[in-house]
Amino acid sequence: MVLEEKKWGLSFCRDVEIPSRRVLITGATGLLGRAVFKEFNGNNWNAVGCGYRRAQPRFEQINLLDSIAVHDIVHDFQPHVIVHCAAERRPDVVESHPDSASQLNVAASGNLAKEAASIGAFLIYISTDYVFDGTSPPYKETDAPNPLNLYGKTKLEGEKAVLENNEDAAVLRIPILYGEVERLEESAVTVMFDKVQFSNKSANMDHWQQRFPTYVKDVAAVCRQLAEKRMLDPSVKGTFHWSGNEQMTKYEMACAIADAFNLPSSHLRPITDCPVVGALRPRNAQLDCSKLEMLGIGQRTPFRAGIKESLWPFLIDKRWRQTVFH
Repeated sequence: MVLEEKKWGLSFCRDVEIPSRRVLITGATGLLGRAVFKEFNGNNWNAVGCGYRRAQPRFEQINLLDSIAVHDIVHDFQPHVIVHCAAERRPDVVESHPDSASQLNVAASGNLAKEAASIGAFLIYISTDYVFDGTSPPYKETDAPNPLNLYGKTKLEGEKAVLENNEDAAVLRIPILYGEVERLEESAVTVMFDKVQFSNKSANMDHWQQRFPTYVKDVAAVCRQLAEKRMLDPSVKGTFHWSGNEQMTKYEMACAIADAFNLPSSHLRPITDCPVVGALRPRNAQLDCSKLEMLGIGQRTPFRAGIKESLWPFLIDKRWRQTVFH
């Protein structure tokens, strides 16, 4: 395929050969979406990303609640694969803005699935471990969901909307994510770095909820592998789980972050009580990933390696950065 014009915000010289496999990524400005775009773009796919507030100039600006705009980009670009990363993923925000969260997490997802089906594109809908109540882990794809909070409920409703509108789609459930953030608040893992670094002030850290921090680069690789498997085998569809395999509370993550950067951790205080503020969280929603592993799909980066790669630009003590990275 030869691209002879500027289209979808990407400039190419005339007669430059570009990959024939096309992928559209929603939420491409977000933490996961950026990694998914980079993974496909670096592995011989013609990737187009779309976002909303932060989209331009790198990505297409698309309001996913605008069904005409969604129809136009899907039918004009004709992707073979769509990875739907866009969502309201902050549980406390979903609780306080339920209608707008439902519009994005459910209605927009169902509409995108319908558009994907109309052109035969393979849709991967990104979902969450929060569809489970966390009382009997690990969870297989066939286990009954029972979300405790509105975020989990909207994502579960989104799964149903996707599969009702597109029986050939895939749902990929994943847990808490971290990666190369643009600001520390972008991930519930990286946001702890300031508390770790300011060791002159004690910090309470949750030591109740069991989490499985997962590197966005690994999830992105799984999305690409799943897409490429599907292009060879049409039976690849339905619900899948992917997760890191290191079980940690936020207190344990914070200690691991401190250890990775040779920082003190004695000021971090483990709180073992169930949190009483904000949306309810499952105690342990560990995902069983054996279904994807049986397909030969997967990638896992050790937490200390991934977190060091993600956080070193935010390190306050520049001397450490110079000795380790130069």
